Amino acid sequence: MKLIIAIIQPTKLEAVKLALSKVEVHRLTVMDVQGFGRQRGFTEVYRGHEFTVNLLRKIELQIAVNEDFVEPTINAIIDAARTGKDGAIGDGKIFILPLDDCIRIRTGECGPEAI
Repeated sequence: MKLIIAIIQPTKLEAVKLALSKVEVHRLTVMDVQGFGRQRGFTEVYRGHEFTVNLLRKIELQIAVNEDFVEPTINAIIDAARTGKDGAIGDGKIFILPLDDCIRIRTGECGPEAI
């Protein structure tokens, strides 16, 4: 089992959800997050005052999958979240973590069956 954490642009959320649905991944957690990487934010002028916005809004997806779904899930996210053919700075990142166990609260099922 793996926990896939993807940080994507907010505008790409619907496309990623659709792509995940096509590869039969129907369970995910979505969070609004802020951060910066290579983009390093931007500068704006508001009422004559210049200020720097260095925390940009992003969407974090957390998806727990069994081993068979790891590659299709990653490929679906990459295809849907990438800007254009070659991508762009700020498209996001995907982290893949081992998932030791999962327990469904309702039934008490453990492991891959609980996902």
